[in-house]
Amino acid sequence: MGITKSQIFTESQNDLAHFFKVLGHPARVAILQHISVQNACICNDLVEEIGLAQATISQHLKELKSIGLLDGEVEGKSMCYCINMDRWNTIQEQLNLFFNTTKSNCC
Repeated sequence: MGITKSQIFTESQNDLAHFFKVLGHPARVAILQHISVQNACICNDLVEEIGLAQATISQHLKELKSIGLLDGEVEGKSMCYCINMDRWNTIQEQLNLFFNTTKSNCC
């Protein structure tokens, strides 16, 4: 989608599109899945768990932070991440609204 065309869509449509674009990479889905099942913020075990280089993991974390899904805190020399539940709940509400207003009268 060209940057000049995004203004013809609603804020919600642009937000969902950006969300899906960022989640369009399986490594980011794996990172979110791993973080979501932990009882604490995740610091250093993502490289071992996901199996990608630290620089690659950092890029994926940056993208997930760009859509507000992750919060990060500096702890010593490490950056620790956890799911931003307010943002996650907002996305869930947008998806529920989207699917609840969609009519399925075909086939």
